[in-house]
Order: sequence, then structure tokens, then C-alpha cells
Amino acid sequence: MEENFTPIDPVFLELGPIQVHWYGLIIGVGALLGLWLAVRESERRGLHKDTFVDLVLFAIPIAIICARIYYVIFQWDYYSQNPGDIVKIWNGGLAIHGGLIGAFVTGFIFAKVKKISFWKLADIGAPSIILGQAIGRWGNFINQEAHGGEVTRQFLEGLYLPEFIINQMYIDGTYYHPTFLYESLWNFAGFAVLMLLRKANLRRGELFLTYIIWYSIGRYFIEGMRTDSLMLTESLRIAQVISLGLIAVAVAVLIFRRVKGYSKERYLESAE
Repeated sequence: MEENFTPIDPVFLELGPIQVHWYGLIIGVGALLGLWLAVRESERRGLHKDTFVDLVLFAIPIAIICARIYYVIFQWDYYSQNPGDIVKIWNGGLAIHGGLIGAFVTGFIFAKVKKISFWKLADIGAPSIILGQAIGRWGNFINQEAHGGEVTRQFLEGLYLPEFIINQMYIDGTYYHPTFLYESLWNFAGFAVLMLLRKANLRRGELFLTYIIWYSIGRYFIEGMRTDSLMLTESLRIAQVISLGLIAVAVAVLIFRRVKGYSKERYLESAE
């Protein structure tokens, strides 16, 4: 039986030729909340209050560009035939791993230029990053993307989801797994874990490495449920391969830094 639901309009506001899309608005809100959190914490950790403001002025645009480039590269069969669509990021198509690569490289260079410990910056910023990711997934919800395979309405109702989520998961006559929601909840849980670990006074760098491990574990399993994955081969999902690699690298770096004594400083120490 055909359901009669009107999906949420992806355009939040329209002023003449100017359109503000929910997708960009939600990502922007996540970024601003993350920045506010990082600025507050950086002052507590002895950094100038403008440190993260200066950083995001470079990191956010570079991250968006890298996220789009990453996505376009792995969807080149389509974009080579439709080059005009490459700039249409409001329709979705920002690969988080590409964005993270851009942001981390920018952060590393920024730390070197400013003569600040990269690990200190990364530890302070880790909760902000995962909070932004948790919020940003709701942009995928509005665009009805990043969903999983087919399910029944009864299945979604069994998850005790609000009606507006269930209805938005009805796409072209079929209900789908709300994998955007699974990842958002996983990231919110990760945010709570990282905020608690701040008080544990871990060694420098370990809060950031915990973020890498936590996010990658969730992404690996949730990615396996999605139907729109970027593929390395017919059977290998790029995000799963990268997630496993990041887990292995993060664990190895954590062990290496402890063995070599590179992580003697503690998170709650204010010295740079």
C-alpha cells in the first residue's frame, strides 16, 4: 500500500535567488557549537582564546573542499559526465574522511606555525569534532541520504522512533534503515565518553587517539549497513577499509608514544 508522506523540504529559507539549505545550516550549527566548546576549553588549558577561531578559519573551508574532492574522486564516473554538479554540495556528497584528512593536515601545519603542540590542539578539539559529526548527520536525514537497506514500517516503529523520522525514511515507496541516526547516536555517545575522559587526565594525544578509535569502530559497522557507500572494489567499502586502518594506526601510535616516552605530559597540564 502506497503511503502518502511529503518529505521535509531541503530548503530552509528562500530569499529571491538565495536558498539556505537545511544541509548546510545543520553542518554550520555543528561547527559553531564545536568551536564554542573548543574555545572555552582552550582557555582553560592555557591557550589564547582566539587560537581555535584562527584555526577554524582555515580548517573548515579546507575540510569542506577536501570532503568534496574525496567524494567526487570516488564518484568520478558520474561527475565526469556532469561536471556542473561538482559544486552542488548542498545536495550532499561530503565524505567525512576527506574532510578529516583536510582538517588534520591543516591543524598540523597550524600548530607548527604557531609553535603549539599538535597533540594538545587535537586533544582539545576531539570532542568538538565528534559533536559536529553527530549533529551533521542530521543534514543527511533532511536530504534522505546515508541510509541503510530496506525495512518495514513495523520495524521502524519497533525502534520507538518519532513519527517525523519514520516518515522521512519513506523514500520512493520504501522504508529504509536510518543509519544516519545510528551514527549520530554513536557519535553523541563518543562525545560523552571524551568529555568524561578529559577529567581522567590522560597522557597528551590519547584523547584524540581515543576519538579516532571510537569513531572508526562505529563507522565500520554502520557503513556495512548503508546502500550508498563509496566503493574501492565491488566488495570493499572505502570507509570500512579506512576505518580499520585508522584503528590500527591509532592503537600503534598510542603504544609507540607510551613506549618511547613521547606522551609524558598530561591533558590537564597547561604548559604548551
